[in-house]
Parts: sequence; structure tokens; C-alpha cells
Amino acid sequence: MSFSARRELLVKVALRYRETGRKQKSIILNEFIASTGYKRKYAIRLLSLRKIPNVKKIKRPRPRIYGTGIQEALRVAWSAANCIASKRLAPFLEELVQILEHHGHLDLTEEERYLLIAISPSTIDRILKPCREQFNRGISTTRPGNLLKHQIPVRTFTDWEETIPGFFEADLVGHYGWSVEGAVLHTLVLTDIATTWTEFLPLLHRSRDAVIHALDQMQSVIPFPILGFDTDNGSEFINNEVKAYCEQEEITFTRGRVCKKNDQCFVEQKNGNIIRQFVGYDRFEGLHSYKQLLELYRALRLYVNFFQPSMKLKEKKRIHSQVKRKHETALTPFQRLRLSGISSNEMHEKLITVYESLDPVYLLRQIGILQDALWRQAVLPPVTIPEKHSGIIESEFSNESPDSEYILNHEIRNKRKYHRTKKKKGPRWWRTRPDPFAEVQDEIELSLEQNPERTAKSILQDLQRHYGQKYTDGQLRTLQRRVQAWRANSVITFEKEWIDSDPMTNLQKSTRLRGETYHS
Repeated sequence: MSFSARRELLVKVALRYRETGRKQKSIILNEFIASTGYKRKYAIRLLSLRKIPNVKKIKRPRPRIYGTGIQEALRVAWSAANCIASKRLAPFLEELVQILEHHGHLDLTEEERYLLIAISPSTIDRILKPCREQFNRGISTTRPGNLLKHQIPVRTFTDWEETIPGFFEADLVGHYGWSVEGAVLHTLVLTDIATTWTEFLPLLHRSRDAVIHALDQMQSVIPFPILGFDTDNGSEFINNEVKAYCEQEEITFTRGRVCKKNDQCFVEQKNGNIIRQFVGYDRFEGLHSYKQLLELYRALRLYVNFFQPSMKLKEKKRIHSQVKRKHETALTPFQRLRLSGISSNEMHEKLITVYESLDPVYLLRQIGILQDALWRQAVLPPVTIPEKHSGIIESEFSNESPDSEYILNHEIRNKRKYHRTKKKKGPRWWRTRPDPFAEVQDEIELSLEQNPERTAKSILQDLQRHYGQKYTDGQLRTLQRRVQAWRANSVITFEKEWIDSDPMTNLQKSTRLRGETYHS
């Protein structure tokens, strides 16, 4: 029976149902249920209505367009793009899906590919809503540099109108962790205004010499010349040495206003979106941590500049008390650099070669391995040790790294963001039996050097196959401590053999002269 026929029957039966006695109501109700197929309670409610609603057409929910297959493909693409916002992800989906299919991470039909590429930012937000997380914030340690401030022109956030790549904002990010005292590592971050191309290098010390050395390195890495250098008022930037270096290299040196972070808004957002997200808020110091942080940045710079789209403000209007903003379509720094057309043909071909050889999923996996290796170098707050045991702490256990509770699942990338190492109770100073892995220590270390991502359980299984019953499952925890100690004292390098070549790290300054770059 159609819906309209059921309604006609309801109109005829309802009045008679309300006016009859109890026995007759039961008979009418049974006949009505038999004819319409309604549930008993629902039929009673309909027959008891004084005024029957006039429903001409049933509004049924729209059929689901994006099935589980498309939703899973979207999660893979979102994970490969480091869980960026939907308005940044949606314009980049067409290119990203092609890359993921090329490397075998997605296998879509023509219809699924069309639906995935056409998905809107609001629909992306609804599908990925359960995966969103909240983030933390850090502290600022900028020391004012009053020297030569009157000789360096001020540039505010409203003065940036450059459309030619090469004008950079710069800032230092300190890895202080639980204390702002002492010598710790810093990261120099440079962000190009026109293309949002971002470079970062670790500094062993916060000094003017370290800044100049890092700038000299970046000039040989960035695929276009540095034309402008805008900083805050820190003493590591505002000094004679940096000013003389910029004059020698023909770089326009400007600064922001005092206590106005918004004047460096372009680089300040990169501090949170890149450095704090991938490095965290832990304390790092020493040459060992410096080398490991450098290896992380070698991989991270490729991922950020080739696979992280960003949105640039196009227009801003104030209407009474409201400010309306319009943004450009989200593009990656590499896409903006290609559209600018300033690169020579040779440089353009080299960048295309690098881009086509990169696999974002595999690159993100390597970044995760390098993150774990870096976080094991985090310096924890000092732990008080009983005096009666202070003389017998063995070096092997005093150097033991903190417990690894890091997540290697990149599908929910937000769980890794803004990492903070948990406080450790104290080093283990006692030993109850001889080390069972002393004879095969070299074999274990060789296996870890060849495959740093190997787990202690897989190594123990290999030892059991080679040496029989000499090693048991009960010794797994001991082997895990040995693997932790090795990782704490080793630098995991960025494996880039799967890339044919990285020309951006081998550029010669002679091929990057301003005349060749802009007049070729």
C-alpha cells in the first residue's frame, strides 16, 4: 500500500476509531495494522490524533555519496598531508591523489577518484571530525638587542607587498624545555613571503656568528637568492656583524617593532605549525642532539615545501565591527615557486625531478623515525639519587634514555604533535645478573645500524633462530633496554637513497647570481 493510500485510510478510520468503544477500537486497530503494516503503538498514535497532518511528500534523507572506501582514501590523503586543515587540503587533493596512486598507496576507480577530488572542505571536516585534537603552546625567550636599532628600518606586517620570491622573515625558536637557563639548541626559521618557502637549520649556540653561518648555508640550499631579511629585535640579529653580512650579500635588512609579534606573522605561524609540531617543547643541548636535529630537518624541509599547502591572505575589509577576510587558494611553496616563473630552466627541471621522486607517505614515515631518535636525546629535569647509591651508578644505566611512549601510527598524526617528554622517576642503578647479550652486542648494533626501525622483539627472534635455546622470551625486556641505550647514543640519518638526487643541497652559488636568476 502506498503512502497516500495509507493516509486516505487513516482519514476514514480515525474518526470512527475515536468515537467507538473499547472492544470496537481493538477490532478497528487490528484491521488498520493489517492493512498498513504499521507498528501497533505508532498506529494508536495516528488514530488518536485530533488533526491529521497533511503530508504530500515524504522527505527522505539524501543517499550517502561518500562510502567507506572514499572516506578511508580521504584519511590516507589527510595523513599523508600531515593532517592539515580542510581548506588547505581540498585544493591539493587532485595532485596529492595522483602522487599517492603513483606510489601505490591508493587504488581508486574513476568514479571514486572523481568524488574524492570534488569533495568540499565542510564535508572533509565532517568526515575527519573524530580525528581532531587540541594543541599546546610554549614560551618566548627573545632577548632585546638595542644596538643599531635606529640604523635598521622598521617593516610592519602591513608593509609586505613583494610578489618576487626572496624576501624572508626570520626567527629563532629555542628548545629550552623545562628551564630557560643554560646553553641549548635553537632553530633558525626563514619563511619567504611570496611563496611561503620555509627553511630551518639548528644552531648550537644563540649567537651572531651562528646566525651568519646558518644564513650562509641557507643561501646554498634555497633554490632562489635571498633578497630581503626581516627579523625581530633580538640581540642575535641586531648587531654589526649581521648588518655587515647583509650589506656584503646585497640583502635588504629590516626589523619589526618591539613587542609586536604580528610584524613577523608569516614566520611566527611556521614556528608552531612546523617546529613545535614536529620537534616539540623538549630540551635539547649538545653536539649529539644537534646532529640528530639536523637529520630531521633534512627530511622535514622536503615534506614541508613540497607537500604542505598553505593559504595566503588576499583581501581584508573592515565593515563596522566585523573584519572580512578573503584568502587565496591553498598552494604548496613548490607550486607557488613554479607559478612565479623566476627559476631557470635547469633549476626548474631539477626541482621537478626531486618532486616526482618523493613519496609523501614514506617520507612521513622516515620523519617519524627521526623524531623518535631525536626525542630520545631530550634532557630531563635532574633526578635526586640517594647518597648511598650515588657511587655505584653504572654509566650504561645513567645514560639510559627515557621510556619510549611515542606513537608510530601516522594515520592519526595529531597524536604526535607538540610532544613533551614525561618526567622519569630515575635511572636504574642496580644489576642482579651478568649481561646475557654481551657476546652478541656487536651483532645487535650492526643490525640496528642497517635497519634503525627494527624492534627488540624481532632481533630476539633472530638470535633465537641462530643460537637456539640460549636466549629466551623472558630476556626481551633486557634486550629492549640495550636497544634503547644504543638509540640514545647514535644518530639516525635521513635515508635518501630512494631519491635519485637532492639538487637543492648541492647548488653552487655561481649558478644563483641575481643576473642569471632574474634575466635568464
